Parts: sequence; structure tokens; C-alpha cells
Amino acid sequence: MDSDRKVIRCKAAVSWGPRSPMVMEEIEVAAPQAGEVRIKVVATGVCRTDLYYLAENDSGNTYPIVLGHEASGIVESVGPGVTKVKPGDKVIPLLVSQCRECRFCISPKTNICEKSWDLNPKRKRDSRFFCRGKPLKQFMGLGTFSEYTVVNEIALAKIDQAAPLEKVCLIGCCICTGFGAAVNNAKVEPGSTCAVFGLGAVGLAAVMGCKAAGAKRIIAVDINPEKFETAKMLGATDFVNPNDHKKPIDRVIAAMTNGGVDYSLECVGNVELMNSALKSCMPGWGVSVIVGWTEKPMNKPLPMDLISGRTWKGSIFGGFKGEDGVSQMVDAYMDKQVKLDEFITHNMTLAEINQAIDLLKEGKSIRTVLNMSAL
Repeated sequence: MDSDRKVIRCKAAVSWGPRSPMVMEEIEVAAPQAGEVRIKVVATGVCRTDLYYLAENDSGNTYPIVLGHEASGIVESVGPGVTKVKPGDKVIPLLVSQCRECRFCISPKTNICEKSWDLNPKRKRDSRFFCRGKPLKQFMGLGTFSEYTVVNEIALAKIDQAAPLEKVCLIGCCICTGFGAAVNNAKVEPGSTCAVFGLGAVGLAAVMGCKAAGAKRIIAVDINPEKFETAKMLGATDFVNPNDHKKPIDRVIAAMTNGGVDYSLECVGNVELMNSALKSCMPGWGVSVIVGWTEKPMNKPLPMDLISGRTWKGSIFGGFKGEDGVSQMVDAYMDKQVKLDEFITHNMTLAEINQAIDLLKEGKSIRTVLNMSAL
């Protein structure tokens, strides 16, 4: 249809430079090209990764950009050759695509995809966003702090039409990332002991994952004790505030567990905390998973921290293959097997995006969901 090829003008929160508030702008969203889908974004979560790029990333090459990657929406139009979805379908954009053809997608050993936005710079397409005559980057190939966005068909999961979009948007990042890190990457076993460092949305989802996997003891670690009640509701059994102890936190946990936990998950993106999480694991068999996102360099660990038999692993999107994992987790929520509502502490509008960022920065929110239709 001719209407499918038209440019859409809409509101978006644009980041023009590092360490500056986002600015509400009217932008132009181009029509989807071959293999692309244009989405009306209904709800989007505000993630710490967005905060990292807004407040800690100093690369001038990042800007101008529309951040946002944890979202849900409805297909508005499709480009030539798209067969997986049609206008009106409910969808969740994927930060980890699933082409089902590359060596990674066909392997059961990983969830990364050669055609993902970050793995192959030669495959990066031109942005479909424009403002003041300039192209805007789309964060992670998505850019969901906009009323409309255009994504590749392989970076999209069609979901249950009955799913509440204002809730399941969280499955697009924090829920899969934390829950899957425990279940898929750490492979937590029944009867084991775990420590989760950081009780933001990802950390709380990791607590939920440890619980689902059958861990008998789950130690929740955070400097904000107000988060402990939510962690307890999701399955945590013990609570440690590092500020209450003079000893390094890994020694505190070792003393609590007769040498260390079986599994630890760092869910903040702090390089020092990553090292502490590793050292909190039991020598001989402990497994530590890096879940938090950062691009900062690390000078540790010491070789003996690994030679002693510990395993150190990384995790992206909780090890879930993009489309399959999102569909699986949406179905699990609809079947009341995983929780989402308990993670949402604030509902706001896109125009309130900077207030939402402040809440996250100050540790006053777990997840803020932006209602994109209420400006």
C-alpha cells in the first residue's frame, strides 16, 4: 500500500551529546525497506544500559542517538519480502537478533547472531530516523524512545495477541537477561547456593531465575536495603549490604557459606564488583557470570582466582536465542510461571523520560515503563 511507504513524523527523546538530558523532538521515521518492519511503540522500559550510554559513555561517535531497547509494540507496516509479521501483530524488538542461518544461530552453544547490530559493522544499515535534517542513530538498531521505529525482521519476535504490552515489554531486556543468566548461562542446579550482586531489574530477575532453578540459598547483595523486600518476594533468602561490613564482600560471603557460593551473578556492570563476584565463588567448582553491561577496562582477576578451579562466564540476553526466548518467556508470563508486574515501580510518559532516568540514577526505581501513547 502507498501509505506504507510514507514517512511518519512523531515524537522521540533525542540524545544530542554525552552527559546531557534527552530532548523531546519531532523526528521523521522513514518507511521500512526490504526485510524491515515499522513498529508503533506502545511501551518501553528505562534500562541501566540506556543510563550508561547517556551518563558514562564519552564517545562522540555515539551521538546524536535515540536510546531505548526494551519495548513492545504493534506492527504498523512492513517492507518488501517480510513474511513473519503483518500490520496489527503484537511484537517485541530484539537486542539479539536470530537469523536462523548463521553459524551461531544454528549452534546450540550460543545465542549470538552474526547479523546482530553489534557483531558485524559491515551489516549496519542506515538509520531510519532523521531530525533537523540530520540522521539519528538507533540504539542497538532499535531506538525505542520514539513513538515509531524501524527494525530488521530478524530482530523482532511476534508474541501472543493477548499479552499486555505495558508489562511484557520488560521481557525485551531485563527479564530475559537476568533470568536466563541464572538458568541458561550459570546453569544453577537444585539445592545450590547463589549470590546475586545488584538488585536492579536484571538482578531481581536473576534472583527469580535462581529460585526457578531450585537453589536452596540465594544471597542478595546491594547497597540499597529498600530493595531487599522485593528480592525476598522473588526468592532471595539472605541479604547483604556491603556498607554494613568492613571486610571485602567476597570474604563476607565466604564466611556465610563455608568457603563460597556455587554460583554468583554480577548484575550491575561494575568491574570491581565483577571481580568480587568471582572471588565469592567456591574454589574448585564455583561459577561466576558477568551479566552487567560496561565497556570499561578491567585489570583483574589474578590468575590464581581461576587456576583454583572457578569458572568465569559472560552472558548477553541471558543466553536466550532472541525470537525463541522472547516468545518462550511471554508464554511463561501468560501461564503465571514468571513475574513481571512486581518489577514495575513507576509508569510515566515519554515526555517524562529525564525524570525516569533520574529515578534510576538515584536508585528509586526498579523499572519505569513509559506509556508511549500518553505524551
